Amino acid sequence: MKRIIIAAAFLAGFHFGFSQEAKTDDKDLMTWYHKDFSTTNVYGVNTKNAYKFFESKGLKPKTVVVGVIDSGIEVDHPGLIKNMWKNVNEVPNNGKDDDGNGYVDDVYGWNFIGGKNGDVDVDNLEITRVVKQYKPVFEGASSEVNKANQAKMPTEFEMYLRAKDMYNKKSVEAKQQFQFYSEFAKVIPSVAATLKGKTLTKENLDAIKPTTQEEARNLSILSQVVNDPAMVGKSQAEVEEFLNKEIKGALEYFEPQATKQYNLDFDPRAIVGDNYQDKKEKFYGNNHYEGPDAQHGTHVAGIIAGYPQGNEVQYGVAYKVAKIMTVRAVPNGDERDKDVANSIRYAVDNGAKVINMSFGKAVSPEKELVWEAFQYAKDKGVLLVKAAGNENEDIQENPYFPTNFKSTKDEKPFINNMIVVGASTNNNEFLRAGFSNFNQKMVNVFAPGDKIYSTVPDGKYEYLQGTSMASPVVAGASAVLLAYMPNLKPEQVIESLVKSVNKSEVNAMLPTNTNNRFDLISESGGVIDLYKAAQYAYTHFYNAAPAKPVKKAVLKKKKVVRKK
Repeated sequence: MKRIIIAAAFLAGFHFGFSQEAKTDDKDLMTWYHKDFSTTNVYGVNTKNAYKFFESKGLKPKTVVVGVIDSGIEVDHPGLIKNMWKNVNEVPNNGKDDDGNGYVDDVYGWNFIGGKNGDVDVDNLEITRVVKQYKPVFEGASSEVNKANQAKMPTEFEMYLRAKDMYNKKSVEAKQQFQFYSEFAKVIPSVAATLKGKTLTKENLDAIKPTTQEEARNLSILSQVVNDPAMVGKSQAEVEEFLNKEIKGALEYFEPQATKQYNLDFDPRAIVGDNYQDKKEKFYGNNHYEGPDAQHGTHVAGIIAGYPQGNEVQYGVAYKVAKIMTVRAVPNGDERDKDVANSIRYAVDNGAKVINMSFGKAVSPEKELVWEAFQYAKDKGVLLVKAAGNENEDIQENPYFPTNFKSTKDEKPFINNMIVVGASTNNNEFLRAGFSNFNQKMVNVFAPGDKIYSTVPDGKYEYLQGTSMASPVVAGASAVLLAYMPNLKPEQVIESLVKSVNKSEVNAMLPTNTNNRFDLISESGGVIDLYKAAQYAYTHFYNAAPAKPVKKAVLKKKKVVRKK
């Protein structure tokens, strides 16, 4: 669910749209998602007042383990290490499975996409894997065999056609974007040199009279950059540095797509060393908790349970009560259903009461495996929290897996222990994040997911955005409720969050005008408020008056006098 700052480029003109980066020293912005809406008019989740409420009731919290299924976590990050779950029954690095759970040296969690010889970094997208698997089945050399297979496997054929359509379109786009940014990287020195040593201001740009097509192009680019207030007055060197950073991010985003994610001949699975066709296989992987790129997972973990340290003010929603269990299953590409199912079961079996899933994909060939794991989590009383996705789509029309609906036509999900989260912003007029998926039936709540400041590898902090960031906000909120009221059932936690949101009727800025209001694009119609959810759960479930026993009527036997 990575997102880049640079917007789509317009072909020959090298015309860019830049979005403003959050200022890294704005401490108010760093913690905006914790704010109290009633006093600040910002749709934060009211974290501190929730803790105060529970403390006022004299409740003492119990630690809640939150499983984070993601790209990996920097477990020794100074803002996380104290809140990392540790498997106390496992002796670190002795090469033995001390607790007998089938996983050797799983002290902080497990990695299902690694093996003896390393770890998977980039993997295919699922649509690529589906096209590769089913193209010879449905579009092989024999048209007669193709038709027979299509008739015999209608579900698989429908999935293949959907995957093929997306693959054909998006693979071409990825290659075009990678080529574009590669070419753009070469002209950055020329673009910056157009300033001729002057600072970047509109006045200085207006004074430049281009004499060549190259200068006109460069001036057009600089005219876009100067629209970012943070860049006004920057030197030529600073402008060049800024452009290099932006293009580097774009290349890092599109290069793996163009060369590996949409490459039908690329398959890194051999690294793992499992029997991939054995979908019931559980014991594979390694304990490389961080993996090659743990930015995403580390950021997610900080939103749940990061805590202030040094000069950093960042803290997670459940920083007082949660411990993070890391389960690595998400590569730079699409996660595989087998790994997701095993990750859920591992987290459940090792004590997680909440599982965060900030990932997703367009198709899911082995979705039944994941659904079985969902049911397993339900049977064990574990709450699942899932990101709605970043495609700016209605997920009833464009399913986003894994999903808790067997069919988008179903009235209700098949389990009651999963909550799906869209992303909101700190801008009340544009409350739905423009990338967030939505649906009144299939998205339960919205939570802050834009300009979210949290932990990243190398002991650092960054702003990221996505429903990937909104989901852990809800996972953290759920952990707080369960810490103070451990007897709550997953469905009661979900009801408490859904019924207590702060609603808004602002324009939702949807791609279509149908039901284009914020209160109509999720079940709840609003953004979660942990304080209100705490009150709701305490009143309705924790402190609810027990039902009075019904007194059974005592029937007195009448004495029957018989006449003689």
